Amino acid sequence: MHDITSHPTMDMTVSPTVQSVPPHVQSFQNVLKHMIAAGENVSDLIFSPGRPPQVELSGDLEGVHIAGLEKLLPHHIRAFADIMLAGNEQGLEAFEKKGSADISYGVPGLCRFRVNIFKQRGSHAIVMRVIPSSPPNWRELDLPEAVMNSAELKNGLVLVTGPTGSGKSTTLAAIIALINATKKYHIVTIEDPIEFIHDHNLSTIHQRELHSDTPDFALALRAALRQAPKVILVGEMRDKETIEVALEAAETGHLVLSTLHTIDAAKTIDRIIGVFPKSEEAVIRTRLSQSFRRIISQRLMPKIGGGRIAAIEILVSNSRTREYIEKGEKEGRSITDAMNDGALDGMQTFDKVLERYIRQGLVTKETGLAYASNATNLALSISDLDQALPKAEPQRSPASASNGNVLIEGFER
Repeated sequence: MHDITSHPTMDMTVSPTVQSVPPHVQSFQNVLKHMIAAGENVSDLIFSPGRPPQVELSGDLEGVHIAGLEKLLPHHIRAFADIMLAGNEQGLEAFEKKGSADISYGVPGLCRFRVNIFKQRGSHAIVMRVIPSSPPNWRELDLPEAVMNSAELKNGLVLVTGPTGSGKSTTLAAIIALINATKKYHIVTIEDPIEFIHDHNLSTIHQRELHSDTPDFALALRAALRQAPKVILVGEMRDKETIEVALEAAETGHLVLSTLHTIDAAKTIDRIIGVFPKSEEAVIRTRLSQSFRRIISQRLMPKIGGGRIAAIEILVSNSRTREYIEKGEKEGRSITDAMNDGALDGMQTFDKVLERYIRQGLVTKETGLAYASNATNLALSISDLDQALPKAEPQRSPASASNGNVLIEGFER
């Protein structure tokens, strides 16, 4: 392994509490601390050959100056990877066999990271997602009441969907934290890897990590049914077997929380139904319509003044939405129609949220239209606005300076 302690700024003074950490590990952790300090809302750290260490600030990559690492070389990144993979047999095996590995890594007194190490063009690259040291508070995230009311549900399926980096894990962690603070429940989480660490509060929480604690989601989910939990969190419903067991758990009196990489509520329903054979569609529609409680979809977008803001679409179970899922959508009876008419139940669509953000001056018209589900309809809805709306995103501060406050802090997790 390359001795990364040869770099000048990696020899920073280390607290006496971490003197037992090997020097090369201390040096790497100092690099991470320097990068985290580059801004108030760093969401990702990226190590790529030929580039300086980079951080993602509010959606944009910014280089971070570290003497000796102005231009990362392949052996630098290999050394960082070796440090994080040391002693992680599952991670090492996955990396050698598949060319990439998902692991977790923590720095005492700083934070934890969800890490992906992968091969590219014959060398290594690393992306590290920043995970705060404590679970998020839903009030600080400014989450809608209909999202946080999920903590009051006794059973059923709650799905949080969206693209990578849209804040799904953060929203689920906030719901779990609220349950933990208000309910005397047994909670089991199955994650890949474990992100937010939840301490026992009123609830008792057991967190299982894929590969180190269990080989796959479906097996762990089946085991959870015999572990007497009230609440089960499944990091992601990746395949037919996991979806089937999650439905079974929701039908047998458990509250099941999970995620899908789908762009909105309607596409989430299509995705779940599409996983099963056509011959089973009617049965799956009926099961899903009866077991789902919330489908929460998220999109992050640039906010006027810097930072990012989350738009959240919410589908809630009621007689109308259950009927549309069970019998399918038709002209004049779509999931979107039901959400537009369901404000009293806490439902909302992306486009209605985006219209509100534009009118409140939180996002530009151009940004809103770019993230809309139906840009034509949104344009018609805001056609009464004059041309004085902001059209250009402001310049962001460099990584070495303060990034300012964001409306929804921490949603990049």
